[in-house]
Amino acid sequence: MSPSPQKEPTIEPSYIRLHKSGELARRVEAFLEILADCTLCPWHCHVNRLEGEKGVCRVGALPMVSSYGPHFGEERPLVGVHGSGTIFLTYCNMKCVFCQNYDISHLGEGREVQVDELGEMMLSLWRQGCHNINFVTPSHQAAQILTALPYAIDRGLNIPLVYNCGGYEEPATLRLLDGIFDIYMPDFKYGDSATALLLSGIPHYVVTAKEALKEMHRQVGDLVMDERGIAVRGLLVRHLVLPAGLAGTRQVMEFIAREISPDTYVNIMDQYRPCFKASEHPSMNRRITSGEFEEAVAIAREEGIRRLDGITV
Repeated sequence: MSPSPQKEPTIEPSYIRLHKSGELARRVEAFLEILADCTLCPWHCHVNRLEGEKGVCRVGALPMVSSYGPHFGEERPLVGVHGSGTIFLTYCNMKCVFCQNYDISHLGEGREVQVDELGEMMLSLWRQGCHNINFVTPSHQAAQILTALPYAIDRGLNIPLVYNCGGYEEPATLRLLDGIFDIYMPDFKYGDSATALLLSGIPHYVVTAKEALKEMHRQVGDLVMDERGIAVRGLLVRHLVLPAGLAGTRQVMEFIAREISPDTYVNIMDQYRPCFKASEHPSMNRRITSGEFEEAVAIAREEGIRRLDGITV
């Protein structure tokens, strides 16, 4: 027998209120209009995805999913006891040469699913007791997620949604998502846009990511956890330490501390390893050293970050 769904959380996810008021249905219509001339992400491909046209992300009108299930490798506030209900969406709007999930993001591992099937995936994870529904790389499939959401809500879904992205986001899209996602978890990958263009193939990354983080924080604020230490609302930021200081950690942490909040929950990650096409870049063809990671943590502290995942500041 599968576990019973969790009891209604202390803080009701904001998307339920939007659904009851009819606002969610209006947002769905707005997103479908965007898909007809797609500007969902900063690439602004202007293709009609409703008619099967595909732009940089290579996804049409239907959701594309690689896999889904309870995930225990995420940050502790997301994992809790029963795991984060993770849905890995196929393809990405970034082209990172070192992507560890390149089979999904670059090679397109996954399949098209119907909207109701995506809703059933959310419900399955909820019924298994997951604490949230964690969409990995939703930037190019936000419209598909919203289209599936009413189906899941009508069948009982009542846990937070997590927007787990690379930080290359369209501000207008984020504004339309206000009240849908209670938890935002963007990467802030680089402190320098030239490095972002070289390693991720995206222009204007830094200014785009800064605007995105400001809008996310405006919507949900600093991370709030319940009495169990499980996230219910707020912003978490990930920053992957790269070899030779390529991530620009000081610039990233200075921005977060001064222009977002020193109480932003930040995960400085040490798991970089050369993947995919990283070996084509000599400086990226090695793991980081313990000294490089320790330096990144020290920089975060120096810049005033007070909440580091797994680290007492």
